Amino acid sequence: YFVLFFNLFSRLHSVACDLLRRIIRILYLSKRLQGQLQGGSREITKAAQSLNELDYLSHGVDLSGIEVIENDLLLISRARLEVENQAKRLLEQGMEIQNPTQVGTALQVFYNLGNLTETISSVVGGYRTTIKDNITSALDIKGLTQSANPRGAPGRAALPTPGNTAAFRAALWTNLEKLMDQICAACRQVQHLQKVLMKKRDPVSHVCFIDEIIKDGQPDILYTFWADVTNTLSEEFHRATEASSFLKQAFEGEFPKLLRLYNELWRRLQQYSASLQGALTSSGGMETTLDFTASETDNQDLFMHGKQDYNPEKALKNSLQLYEAAYLSKSLSRLFDPINLVFPMGGRNPPSNDELDSIIKTISSELNVASVDPNLSLAVAKNAAKTVQLFCVKSEQLLCTQGDASQVIGPLTEGQRRNVAVVNSLYRLQQAVTKVGRRVTVHLSFTAIISPILKKPVQALMSSAVQPLLQSVSDSIEAIIITLHQEDFSGPLSSTDKPDVPCSLYMKELQGFISRVMDDYFKYFQCIDFIYESTESIAQRAIELFIRHASLLRPLREGGKMRLAADFAQMEMAVAPLCRRVSDLGKPYRMLRSFRPLLFQTSELIASSPAVGDLIPYSTLLHFLFTRAPSELKSPHQRAEWSIARYSQWLDDHPSERDRLTLIRGALEAYVQSVRARQGKEFAPIYPIMLQLLQRATSSSQEIRT
Repeated sequence: YFVLFFNLFSRLHSVACDLLRRIIRILYLSKRLQGQLQGGSREITKAAQSLNELDYLSHGVDLSGIEVIENDLLLISRARLEVENQAKRLLEQGMEIQNPTQVGTALQVFYNLGNLTETISSVVGGYRTTIKDNITSALDIKGLTQSANPRGAPGRAALPTPGNTAAFRAALWTNLEKLMDQICAACRQVQHLQKVLMKKRDPVSHVCFIDEIIKDGQPDILYTFWADVTNTLSEEFHRATEASSFLKQAFEGEFPKLLRLYNELWRRLQQYSASLQGALTSSGGMETTLDFTASETDNQDLFMHGKQDYNPEKALKNSLQLYEAAYLSKSLSRLFDPINLVFPMGGRNPPSNDELDSIIKTISSELNVASVDPNLSLAVAKNAAKTVQLFCVKSEQLLCTQGDASQVIGPLTEGQRRNVAVVNSLYRLQQAVTKVGRRVTVHLSFTAIISPILKKPVQALMSSAVQPLLQSVSDSIEAIIITLHQEDFSGPLSSTDKPDVPCSLYMKELQGFISRVMDDYFKYFQCIDFIYESTESIAQRAIELFIRHASLLRPLREGGKMRLAADFAQMEMAVAPLCRRVSDLGKPYRMLRSFRPLLFQTSELIASSPAVGDLIPYSTLLHFLFTRAPSELKSPHQRAEWSIARYSQWLDDHPSERDRLTLIRGALEAYVQSVRARQGKEFAPIYPIMLQLLQRATSSSQEIRT
């Protein structure tokens, strides 16, 4: 019994001593708390620290019925309520005016009171609820209708009438602008709160407040808040447009306006993020427990850098996807409508200038409206490209591809006039669309999309439209040039009192033909540069054919050389209408100039000319040297018993010097065999020169292949 009594007494003594110590500490802290409360907001954090210790002293112990601290406990209860209310007011005020010192002080109070996490959840949850209410209110069809028609009779259906649709939409966009301001303000306050939480540390434990809120890999406050806001936007917009066709039509029809509000909201949030760190760092009078040095968290700002697997801007615009798709569909329809209108079923004429202007104005309007956003501009630019493609398809159906499209004998046929009109229409479209691309603010995006369309389908269709005419002109020129073989170039030099005619008959015919086709056919095309690009190739081909057939002339005597030299000079005049400047024709022009002096040079000088090989092909010079050979040394086409026309076609089919030289070698070898067959004592003087030139050409050809 004694032992039991002793143990009981010991426990009672221990409990009594512990209780007495608590009472003494409570009395001390209560007195200190009263003084701290009198200090106001300057001592509020110390008061919260005292209250935290008092809570610890009261935890797990029944202090009721102890008269000595009864009044103190009542005071402590009232003091806690007062401190919490004061801290809430301080936090609200600090977040509203973006004062990090006030926010930091309030957070320290709640940390000391032990309810920091609950307070942050309550504050952020309040903003979340407010934003949801704001979205619902902004999209409330009843409220919008009342704003548009404030005198409407009670009990009437909340639907816009045709007379007040404009007022309804004006009220809608006013509400949405206000909503974006409200979302921006709430995001700024939550972002400011998170920044302070990331910087604020407890002066005693040095614990960062954000670590108390975010634990075990949980997402940060702003990320969660932003995800909730964007999800709410998507849900509420979808619900509202499903319930009201008027809202749906407004968002689809004026999508760029809605997108501009979203972009403006995003831009403001990014600007605030960029300025927030500087504002926090430069603020004076800050608590020393706020660490505002740069840290890794500054590089993880949601609105500036996003997250690895989350795009906050995309999350914001997810609510707009359905309206964007509908807008782009309607935009494409608006672009196609004027084209379908000017290309009626069974029509045979391309659009007039006024009709083409209407198409261009539509394209320009759609691009200008879409310039509020780069991605929308890109999508509309793709629609514009489809519009140009449709124009090409409709234009192609008008082209004349029958025989009269290529005739060059009489005046323009109806089919040729229609082809000219189609090409001019395509050219005006190309020029106008290019001009639009320079004006719109999204020039680079537009150019990247539309340029390939203008260069390939449009340019290709213009080429296919004029190709039959160009081919016919080229064939006619070749047919005229080949008639030089029908003229006599074997005559001697004429006497001084009978000068030669300026040029041959075929050359006169060629000059007259080229001049006529340019006046009768090509002058009606407005696309001068495009036509010159096409006709320049004809001029180059004409010069190459002229040099080819001039080198194949047999026989060629001194009088013929003089007439041929005059033809060389006249050839420049003949092809001049086909180009801006004859010198622009490049290598064929230089070859024409270089070949003419060779007419009067000796065979040895011709073989050693620096123009041979680099400018004038070896095969062409070898053909020319055949003209100075005896008739026994037959030209390649004579040995093969081909006509000049067939041999010219063979040369076109075999542009390789190796093939041409092989054929020439066969002609020389046949000559050698014929001399040996008749047991001749020597070869013609021209033969060794030609053989040496052929060997040089073959060696050069092998080096090029190597």
